[in-house]
Amino acid sequence: MIKPSDKIDCCFRVHPLFLAILCLAVFYPGSAMADRIRIAVASNFAPTLAVLAEQFEKSTGQEIQLIAGATGKHYAQIIRGAPFDAFFAADRERPERLEQQGFAVAGSRFSYAHGRLVLWGPAMNARQSAAEAIKDGQFRYLAMANPDLAPYGLAGRDVLMHLGSWETIRQQIVLGENIAQAFQFVHSGNADIGLVALSQVRSARLSPASWIDIPPTWHTTIDQQAVLLDVSAQVFMDYVRSEPARVIILDQGYELP
Repeated sequence: MIKPSDKIDCCFRVHPLFLAILCLAVFYPGSAMADRIRIAVASNFAPTLAVLAEQFEKSTGQEIQLIAGATGKHYAQIIRGAPFDAFFAADRERPERLEQQGFAVAGSRFSYAHGRLVLWGPAMNARQSAAEAIKDGQFRYLAMANPDLAPYGLAGRDVLMHLGSWETIRQQIVLGENIAQAFQFVHSGNADIGLVALSQVRSARLSPASWIDIPPTWHTTIDQQAVLLDVSAQVFMDYVRSEPARVIILDQGYELP
């Protein structure tokens, strides 16, 4: 027989992530019943959002479809009518523009993470500083995201300009369309080192000896913001702002706003 005290104890064992999602579903029953939520997400955050989406789907049965890519390209697609329900960008500029231009739900924009940069390479000497590794030029190519398309690329250019290396190693820089492609250039051996996201090396479970932290003071803060494009995604957006979800985001290599 289960005693009343046993029932109470059992209730407290319910995972907080499930409780957070359950509460949101109760408060937003209409949006919880949407057939599928389509989310445009910056490539750096896609693996983390996939973890969050999986937890959300298990608890609600609602399907989440993630479309990963460069923030600049997603922005262009949205203003041309792409059928996304929410947008997780790698900057604050594009979500802010969408809100001002009437493409997003007013007042829905929020910062969900601050991105961090690292210098990574399979043969990296982690005993060097990032400045030494870049300035000595002992590499064929350095990969980074395109500054004109991706906020992580803009931050990468800030780093190289801070070190006075943007012009001196210009011929050794290879640009990816987004931070995922920059990571792939290094992973495939087409570049020796790369300015990539901390979340990427964490997700790939790479040895800490193969990457060096980039001081945040060397570049503009990578303030990653999200914005609601259709109310059908409201329940998921609220879940991402819940404490259990924030713990996952922090664990994946981001700083919390």
